Amino acid sequence: MKYRKLGRTGLEVSVIGVGTWQFGGEWGQQFTQAEADAILDRAAELGINLIDTAECYGDHLSESLIGDYLARRKREDWIVATKFGHHFHERFTRTDDFSPGDVVKQLDASLKALRTDYVDLYQFHSGPDAVFDNEELWSVLGEQVKAGKIKHLGTSIGSNANVHQVDASTRIGSDVIQVVYNRLDQVPEQEVFPSCIRQELGVLARVPLASGYLSGKYKPDAVFDKTDVRHRHDRESTVQKLEEVQRIAAEEVPQGVDMAAWALAWCLKHPAVTAVIPGCKSPEQVSSNASVTALIEDAHPQDVQR
Repeated sequence: MKYRKLGRTGLEVSVIGVGTWQFGGEWGQQFTQAEADAILDRAAELGINLIDTAECYGDHLSESLIGDYLARRKREDWIVATKFGHHFHERFTRTDDFSPGDVVKQLDASLKALRTDYVDLYQFHSGPDAVFDNEELWSVLGEQVKAGKIKHLGTSIGSNANVHQVDASTRIGSDVIQVVYNRLDQVPEQEVFPSCIRQELGVLARVPLASGYLSGKYKPDAVFDKTDVRHRHDRESTVQKLEEVQRIAAEEVPQGVDMAAWALAWCLKHPAVTAVIPGCKSPEQVSSNASVTALIEDAHPQDVQR
């Protein structure tokens, strides 16, 4: 496994993390504790140390599966990132609450679910500028940092072109940006990544496989179950993306190279990107994701020598 410094946090994270939205039951599968354990154990075996979750992946369900696992392992071996700002009600249904008082309640609920007394990274979760610009919110979060409940603050931007929230990072004390970035969506390269580099921010690339489309497993006629969030994607757009994936597979992916690993390596080559956080439904997918390290040979500004 390769490791990089997560911006100015000083944290050394594996270039591959474990995204855990799927643990919340919105990707066509309900996970047992044993299944979650197997995924995280395989990650640990392969040197992965980064878990990304959120309060609204289920009603703290994803966090609870992770917390049960962490309670039986060494907490200090993992860098745990979670998020705030939403309340889960039922599958695909949430309401927002970024009010300072409620965010503290959300943090405490996340800590309880994760069975830990601190989170390494606590991220503003894709909220609008109107609530992001509330100085009281960041003041209250700063108090939680001083209290030791949060090690570092981050911002998971909803639009991958939201440079307003990225540019404010240093001022509000946010050290990490999470953003959608993949071979099909390169928008962050225009303004977001240059701002991250200027401020020495860590960057977590989410959806690096474009919701699984870049795995190479799906044809343009693919149909997703109603329990899978992808069934809500615009059909015409999905077909166009999958047709483009077929072109990329034929013209850009070297023969004999796994397309998913290639797509993750593509993200990790950008000098702004610290790590990718693909979701995974099985230990085998974790292994596939981790194989990307064999495709990353060039030096990177955030590389850690171990």
